[in-house]
Amino acid sequence: MDIAEALAVIDRLCSGAFPAARTRTDTGWAGPGYRTAELATSEDFWEDDGTRWRETADQYACDRDGLAERLTERWGPPQEFSLYGVLLRSAEEEAPQPWGPLSGQVPDVQLWRSPEAGRWIVLGVGQQGRELPFQLLAVVTDVDPP
Repeated sequence: MDIAEALAVIDRLCSGAFPAARTRTDTGWAGPGYRTAELATSEDFWEDDGTRWRETADQYACDRDGLAERLTERWGPPQEFSLYGVLLRSAEEEAPQPWGPLSGQVPDVQLWRSPEAGRWIVLGVGQQGRELPFQLLAVVTDVDPP
């Protein structure tokens, strides 16, 4: 992952308008109040004995942490936010976009608030199943965390 490119994508998400309806964009999904970016996606792990999975998990955590350092330089220390409660509640009631769908993929995130943009910047590493790829995800939203 190239940190400079990832920062440029996040800057673009911060300054861009939100679409009126859910749609796929060149970086990920977007809808009213949010835009996402799939900053990096690994290969899958169907034929892995667990070795490559662990190496990839460690690498994605390092990439997230490196990017988080740069975002911290801009907006100060992040808030650590577990999405587990959102995931549990979404089984009973619909969670607001983008938090509900994000909770099904990313267990916890780091949050920054951009005073200039008036938006939340969300960063996390997710995987929807043990055999599926890891993704380093960024979300920019004006919807407060639930």
